[in-house]
Amino acid sequence: MTRVARPFIPATARRLLPNRWDFIAFPIIIGFLMVSSSGIRQTWAPLADLHTEVISLDPSNLPEYALRTTLRMLAAMVASLIFTLVYGTLAAKSRRAEKLLVPMLDILQSVPVLGYISFTVTFFLALFPGRVLGAECAAIFAIFTSQAWNMTFSFYQSMRTQPRDLSEVAVNLRLSPWQRFWKLDVPYSMPGLIWNMMMSMSGGWFFVVASEAITVGDKTVTLPGIGAYLATAILQRDLGAVGWVILAMVVVIVIYDQFLFRPMVAWSDKFRLEDTVSQAAPESWVLNVIQRTRAIQLLLRPLGKLLRTIARMRMPISLPAAIHSESKSALSRVIDWLWAALLVVLGVFAAWKIVTFVLSEVGGPEILRVFGLGLITLVRVIVLIAIASVIWVPLGVLIGLRPKLAERIQPLAQFLAAFPANLLFPIFVVLIVHFHLNADIWLSPLIVLGTQWYILFNVIAGATAFPNDFKEAATNFRIRGWQWWRQVMLPGIFPYYVTGAITASGGAWNASIVSEYVQWGDDKVAAHGLGAYIAQTTAAGDYPRILLGIAVMALFVVLFNRLLWRPMYAIAENKLRLN
Repeated sequence: MTRVARPFIPATARRLLPNRWDFIAFPIIIGFLMVSSSGIRQTWAPLADLHTEVISLDPSNLPEYALRTTLRMLAAMVASLIFTLVYGTLAAKSRRAEKLLVPMLDILQSVPVLGYISFTVTFFLALFPGRVLGAECAAIFAIFTSQAWNMTFSFYQSMRTQPRDLSEVAVNLRLSPWQRFWKLDVPYSMPGLIWNMMMSMSGGWFFVVASEAITVGDKTVTLPGIGAYLATAILQRDLGAVGWVILAMVVVIVIYDQFLFRPMVAWSDKFRLEDTVSQAAPESWVLNVIQRTRAIQLLLRPLGKLLRTIARMRMPISLPAAIHSESKSALSRVIDWLWAALLVVLGVFAAWKIVTFVLSEVGGPEILRVFGLGLITLVRVIVLIAIASVIWVPLGVLIGLRPKLAERIQPLAQFLAAFPANLLFPIFVVLIVHFHLNADIWLSPLIVLGTQWYILFNVIAGATAFPNDFKEAATNFRIRGWQWWRQVMLPGIFPYYVTGAITASGGAWNASIVSEYVQWGDDKVAAHGLGAYIAQTTAAGDYPRILLGIAVMALFVVLFNRLLWRPMYAIAENKLRLN
């Protein structure tokens, strides 16, 4: 009998060898890096190439266009996340900063994407003269403005409604502000933040058409992408090309759902606030593959150790421990009064400059007419947000309490949230023109089409983060029916709902610009409203009236948030905090 001699491999050396999961994960990672590098390399091409490159409706070009658009949206997502962590922390931690930053956030989310593009394109093109990178940065910034505000509101809400017992534990452990931020603030806000990142990623599709067509004076720089492809298809009335866009969007959304957001949702489940373990936890095959790899885990270990070391450092960064803990001494009150006076002076000065500029170009009757149009759009926004709340709050709770159902619904919800209203323009325009319908009524659903999902995603996030202990207590006490909704679930998700409603209403004002004035080929349909006014004046290049429309829209949004949503935030913070 012949014995076969097998080489002896020590156990320590065996742990360094790749396993079968590494052979699955390595091709995926290398493919992603190769595709990303190919798209990034094209941003350094000369800007003149864009003027000679015509957007082709050949479906074979869609994979490249989808890659370019997805890379822009991912870059905007990274910038939005950094902005969220910095801006949201300052607004939530500092009483004085909050008085400035939160109203600014209300204004920023009310300024239309078209308004940002009008004033930032020249800066970015001058920053990288003669290169496509300047136009790419302008497009990324435009997408950033459709993503950042929602995420910032979510992070701000999580930090303001943080349980006080967790804050007391951080104080007892003598965590520095830097350590508290990474050990408490970020982990506690992670479940809600990730769902809002999904919504922001999907919401970016809504304005991708405007962001990929950059207008500078009498020249238009069109960036290759799905948005530019869709704009060309609408202009040429090519329904077949519109169908290819929908198919491309489905493929892209499924890919980044499987490889990005589903792993993040499964990973963030460990940050839920509860003492007992939930029976059904979200899963991700990508995360499972990465966790079972051997070589990749070995390569990632130094990075993880570095990040943990940075999070544990007692860095000399001074921030208030909490908004309620700042000093209330006489000197502090004097500083508060001086700070408030400075903000009032700055606000009055900015308003005076805007009014002076507008009055020099636009008469008083025109200003009154624009305020009237703003009231019409306000009524539309209120009615549509109320209808969306009645529909999506119960469904969001149903989905959020069932992780398995959430896994199935997640890509569908992302696709519906990403579905641009532009794709429905042919249907609405043809029906309104053919049947002589009232545009003021039938164009209204387009306003809430892309913004209602802010409510759904935030409610799902709230229901997902709802402690399992409370659910078990409600079951043990036999709390059911309307009493369960009124005393258990609605108070639990209320902070998340307010965040979703704020961003939904702000997004609805923004969406009114592309929804109250629609075009299909040469046919144009306009409803009465502030959005249609801004769209028409933007097309005409009438900057004084553009500024007037944006200023009035910002005023309506800020007042609406101050009078309705901020008091609701106060209720969520003071009475409905999990303690």
